[in-house]
Order: sequence, then C-alpha cells, then structure tokens
Amino acid sequence: MYIDPIFMQFPDGIEREKFIIATYYVQTPRDMEAVKYACAIAVEQTCGTWVAVPGETPEVREKHLGRVVGIYETPAFVNDLPESVKERQFIIRIAFPVGNIGAQFAMMMTCVLGNVSYMGKLKLMDLEFPETYLKQFQGPKFGTQGIRDLLGVQDRPLLNNMIKPCTGLSAKQTGELAYQVALGGVDIIKDDELTADQPYCPLVDRVKEVMKAIKAADAEKGEKTLYTFNITSPTQNIRDNALRAIDAGANALMVNTWTIGLDAARMLAEDPDINVPILSHPDLQGAMAVSDYSGMSVVLANAKLPRLAGLDMAIILSPYGKFPFTMDAFVQDSFAMTSPWKNIKPMMPMPGGGTTQGHIEELYKKYGKDVIIAAGGGVIGHPMGAVAGGKAFRQGIDAVVKGSTLKEACQDPANKELKCAIDAWGIYGEKKIFDLK
Repeated sequence: MYIDPIFMQFPDGIEREKFIIATYYVQTPRDMEAVKYACAIAVEQTCGTWVAVPGETPEVREKHLGRVVGIYETPAFVNDLPESVKERQFIIRIAFPVGNIGAQFAMMMTCVLGNVSYMGKLKLMDLEFPETYLKQFQGPKFGTQGIRDLLGVQDRPLLNNMIKPCTGLSAKQTGELAYQVALGGVDIIKDDELTADQPYCPLVDRVKEVMKAIKAADAEKGEKTLYTFNITSPTQNIRDNALRAIDAGANALMVNTWTIGLDAARMLAEDPDINVPILSHPDLQGAMAVSDYSGMSVVLANAKLPRLAGLDMAIILSPYGKFPFTMDAFVQDSFAMTSPWKNIKPMMPMPGGGTTQGHIEELYKKYGKDVIIAAGGGVIGHPMGAVAGGKAFRQGIDAVVKGSTLKEACQDPANKELKCAIDAWGIYGEKKIFDLK
C-alpha cells in the first residue's frame, strides 16, 4: 500500500500553530493496518475523498489535508501476533488544519469527531490547540478568582446546594427554601437542571422570589450568596432568558451545556451584557463520554470544552455517591478545569452526586481550597433541617481548613449540626457512607 508522505509526519515536524491535534483511542480487527486506518480518518475528516477528484490539487492537499502525527499500539506488538489477540488497540494522533475549522465549536466537533464517530471502536481522548487559536476564545469571564471576589471568600472551599425536589416547586416555594439554605451558610445555590422556565415556575417569577429571599438571608448571616438560575431553552430564546433573569436581579446563571450546545454557551459567556458567572451542568455528557470505546473522553465533555466555551464553574459527578464514576476520571476532570492553560482562566470544579459532610476531608485533601463542595440532600435532607444542613457543612469546612479532623470537630458542642450529619451519614472511608451507594 502506497502512503503519500504528506500523511505521515512527526508532531514536532508540523507547524503547530496551524493545526489542532486530536488524540483517539481505537480498537481494530487484528488484520487491520493501523496506518491505513489512521490515514482514512485524516482523509475522511478533511478532503473527504477516497478516489482522486479534479479539485483536489496538490495545493489543496497541502493546505487542508489532515496529517497522521502518531500511531502507538498498546501493547506494542512487533513480532507475529499471538493467536489469542482478536483486536488490536492503538492511540492515533491526527493533526487537523485550523484553517478548515475557524474559532467555533460546531465545525471543530464536525471535523474531529464528525463522520468518524460511526467508525466503531473509536473514542476522542483529547484536543491540543495552538496558542493563537486559543486567543480567539475569551474563556471564563470570572473563573475561580472572579467567583471568590464576588463572594468575598478567599481562604476556604465554597459550598453549593442544589434545590430539591428537582421539579414541582413554585417560585414562592423555591424562594422559601433558598432562604433557609442561604441562612445556613451556603455560598452558591443552584436550580436543578430540570427546572428552567416552566409554566408552574416561570423564570422571572422565580428570580424575583429567590433574590428577595437570599437578600434577606444575606443580611442576617452577613455574607453573600449566589444563585445560579437555569436559563436553558431553545437557542433563539436563551440570550433573552439570560437578560430577563439579570434584569429581574439574578446574580448568576446556569446552563445545561451540551443540550444547548457549546457555541450557545460561548455566546452567553462572551456577551458583555451578561456580566454574571455561569455554571455548566453535565446533562447529556454521559451519552458522549461513558462508553469505553466511542464518543469522547469525560475530560473533554465535562471540563476542557466547557472551560474553553467560557463557563466559570462546572458540576462534576463524583465516585462517592449514586453514579458509577471512577476516581481516576474524577481527578482528571477536576485538574482539566484548574490547570494553567495559556489565556484561558481556570474554572471552579463542583463535585456532587451523593456528597455529604463526611466527604469534606477527602475533597480538601485532593483539591485544597479551590473546590465547590456540592450537596443536595446533604443540606436540605439534614435531620435538623436545611439551615442546619448548611451549618453542618460550614462547621466541617472551617474545622478541616484549620487542621482538625471531622471526628475531632464533632467533639465540639458548638458543632452539633455537624455531629448530627456525621452520625446520620458517616465519614468517607467508613462503612456508613459506602452504604449510600
């Protein structure tokens, strides 16, 4: 088989500022030639022809054709394949010309995962962008430090609560619950992903009731509370939803990122009239990321691409509760949100999904202060009520930041709310919390 030399290049042999490099994990039948397979991806996602056509001149190929810049077999067979090997596993890296794509997500995803998403066991693991390409994206407007500055909290993990039940509350009921949650010391409260602008709880009505409630709670507790209102809607309505919410007093927003699309999320984040932080919710990401063999990595779906789109914080599913999330995926996800990345600010990770007061030490040891501990039932379902649920978290956070353990903090009579939560649900690593799964 003849391979045009334009296909096979070293990653350090191309002009890096002209290419986005996509890394794929693939499994092929044992008799598949990996070089032929990789070249087929490079062609399909760029010039797209399997036979010569008149318009595909050498100049077009040089400017627009994808390059194979890496093929790595794992394990790395060199001699004859053992009979037991039915499929082979490869890491394949393809460089795509940025001129084919432009600074947008719709064509980026079409290029790196479009038709080849039907090629069987192929999973997009990572994307590497040229610095000049990244500079065309604003990234998070607030990011980690901006959220801290808004709240006036610099030296501890932040605390989030999800309003529960997920659906069915009126605007007034949501406000009443938000008051209790805020009064307990929660820094950021969020709408559930299933509540947006439904007839039983219109967005603007909810904003007015909730902001009135948390303003009263903030006056009592002497702290500020952000509330992320879910503005998810059809594309033609989403900017209007954001502006209507802000006009009604909203101090933060939330979107179901992949159901609205990355370009829509970026539109909101880069709009100068939308000058409040935006939370990314992970709806639909599992459909793209949980397969072992297809779709894309959870790091791309949950962290890297939403961060590039400009969202300021993001919920991460954790391995602690009801979702089968591995610890490795959890840690990699979090660091993809916080690691230095040229001009793109860090976004703040918000691990949730079964989090209780008993996870505070575990999360602080992993991430230090730059994490938003997210809990639904751990606050609202506290045996002593929602106010006590927030207080229990704050008591535990303050104790751990000062160097105490949760067990030690429970011995302090002033921390009765924390002790009640630990008695009910336990500490991570002990049997009781594992029983929650």
